[in-house]
Amino acid sequence: MTTMPSKLSALLFYFLFIASVYSCSKDTSILTNSETETAQEQENETEEETTEENSPESTACTDPLDYIFNEKEGLVFVEFENAEFSEDWKLKQDGYLHTGTGYMIWEGSQNLSNPGTGTATFKIKIANTGVYQFIWYSAVRTGNSGTDHNDTWLRFADADDFYGQNNNGSSTVYPKGTGKTPNPEGASSDGWFKIYRSGNDLDFKWQSSTFDNNAHNIFVQFANPGIYLMEISARSSGHGIDKFVLFNDSMTKDAAISSIAPSVISCD
Repeated sequence: MTTMPSKLSALLFYFLFIASVYSCSKDTSILTNSETETAQEQENETEEETTEENSPESTACTDPLDYIFNEKEGLVFVEFENAEFSEDWKLKQDGYLHTGTGYMIWEGSQNLSNPGTGTATFKIKIANTGVYQFIWYSAVRTGNSGTDHNDTWLRFADADDFYGQNNNGSSTVYPKGTGKTPNPEGASSDGWFKIYRSGNDLDFKWQSSTFDNNAHNIFVQFANPGIYLMEISARSSGHGIDKFVLFNDSMTKDAAISSIAPSVISCD
């Protein structure tokens, strides 16, 4: 016959055993959840590190001299103010047709025959090689004539070719000083083209031409992937420039100038 103390001891042992099993199960669940959270955190950190390493903007760019504008899918789109300018170039924000933080305008002396004053440089990184057309978005901000205060010098000295061509392709011209001919009528020197806009609609519009009274569009050839230098130099005071594009034959002019997202800027 089992005594009462023996029954109580057996019952107590049973409850202690059940409590022990439950406690171990709970601890295992907590440990498993903790390990899962830790693994997830490590995975997220790895993903963030990978994203940062692969992002072309992973390094903060604070000096315009270090900016590199990255071509993507045949397009380079740059806000003109994103460069280092001399003090006679001024950032303006009047009007409503410009984009970005404003537009740049030359307020120094005229340099109608001698490029090299008030220069600024843009580093262009090309991945998709070939021929690109160049156009900028500019305005006449001084006077009321479409043929005055309407131009700025442009040069691509390290590109494989830099030339002007008329609309039907029957005439091609090269900057003076490059050893290539023929050269355009009008000002040109040391590889620089005078790039003008025309017409009496003086506000901002997309147009870039060379060759006086015989407008030739502007083209640049990049034979190899890499970083190329685009240089501008002050010519006419009162010529305001807001932005520019370079685009290859994978897209139309209308598609290029309708772009709203500027090229990604990475650092040198």
